[in-house]
Amino acid sequence: MTDIELVWQLPTWGLLLIALGAIALLLFLIIGARIHAFLALIVVSLVTAIATGVPANQIVPTLTLGFGSTLATVALLVGLGAMLGRMLETSGGAQVLTDALIRKFGEKRAPLALSIASLMMGFPIFFDAGLVVMLPIIFAVARRLGGSLLLYAFPAATAFSVMHIFVPPHPGPVAATGLLGADVGLVLVFGLLVAIPTWYIVGYKFGGWVGRKYDIAIPNILFGSKDDGVAEEFKSSPKLGTIVFLLLLPLVLIFMNTGLNALATAEVVSLDNGFVQILRLLGETPIALLITVFFAMWLLGWRRNKKATLVESIVDSALGPVCAIILITGAGGMFGGVLRASGIGNAIADSLDAIGLPLIVAGFVIAAIVRVAQGSATVALTTAAALVQPVVQGDASLNPVELAAIVLALAAGSVFAGHVNDSGFWLVSRFFGMDTQTTLKTWTVGQALVGVCGFVFALAIFLIAGAVG
Repeated sequence: MTDIELVWQLPTWGLLLIALGAIALLLFLIIGARIHAFLALIVVSLVTAIATGVPANQIVPTLTLGFGSTLATVALLVGLGAMLGRMLETSGGAQVLTDALIRKFGEKRAPLALSIASLMMGFPIFFDAGLVVMLPIIFAVARRLGGSLLLYAFPAATAFSVMHIFVPPHPGPVAATGLLGADVGLVLVFGLLVAIPTWYIVGYKFGGWVGRKYDIAIPNILFGSKDDGVAEEFKSSPKLGTIVFLLLLPLVLIFMNTGLNALATAEVVSLDNGFVQILRLLGETPIALLITVFFAMWLLGWRRNKKATLVESIVDSALGPVCAIILITGAGGMFGGVLRASGIGNAIADSLDAIGLPLIVAGFVIAAIVRVAQGSATVALTTAAALVQPVVQGDASLNPVELAAIVLALAAGSVFAGHVNDSGFWLVSRFFGMDTQTTLKTWTVGQALVGVCGFVFALAIFLIAGAVG
């Protein structure tokens, strides 16, 4: 975006007040007035642009440029990831993978097996969808082995949570990656390095303690299929190797791209080489996911003599549920565009310097505050990313790994302490058969620990990268 000559120039304190007022207005519209986050972000972006002196003839271009640039990064990844997840879900691949893991690990390690399945399925599947897919399996295992439901359900739910918040192609980390100009491949690699140990500490260890302390009976919920006959017809019980292949394929392709970039930096290979360029193209995240989606369509559909119209219907059904998420993240990018044009980011940078709060800590705190106040992790992450974006872009000393670590720190803040204003809180509460108080003592505390642990790991990556770089 080219620099915009503002109608009036406000002092730093005035810009900071507008920033605080914009966040307060956003929270009021979402929480108090019950305005959809997409509409609320547009209104706040418009009001912020007017308040900071963006010329009238530049307001709409500023809004649309921020919105469009974010969607260019987010929409492809989220849409393709949703398609892949939908096919894995409806084909029965989730249950095939889980059954195999339980046979491998044994009944005594059933919580670990369920969690590993959830971590793997959590790569392409969103938190809500993944948890609902796993619940019938979790309930069946809990009935067979006995004990509190939380022994089995809490680690698996936390596995989906950490994958959803830290690892692309999920919308939160993708949006923050685009806003801050980080490398999505590095965010994916380091996101896994943050997500897995965070899950082990919170999901597995803390979850085991929670399961022993709170004896939660298995709810009498019959999870009959809520899908129509089209989804039922797509079921095929694919082989385990097929599911593992589909989960690993995008990771291998993306890692290839990241590895070639690293080799080029070390002058081992040349980016001008045509073969290297082709391999890097195949490893670009949208292309890697596109390739994987077509492999899934073939292996789970066409190869099994499923009609092309059936496969098309399954793929199409994945897009509707993610439209709101895509639009919200795009609107968060719009908010960021206004902040860039208004100079609020520079004012925030000056304030952070004045109080001595490091950028990565400030980003985590901002995301955590917004998360606790309004509930949505996506809104918290995109809001925090938009606020720190000008600071990040203005600091040429940050290396690619440090940028990835900042994205993960913001992600950690955005998952902090989900409570009654978070839809995921009620999903867990109702599906697990827990009252509100027990859910606060278990899930909310667990989400707070996920945020803190994730931030500690992200901060460690940031410090190590800074020392090495």
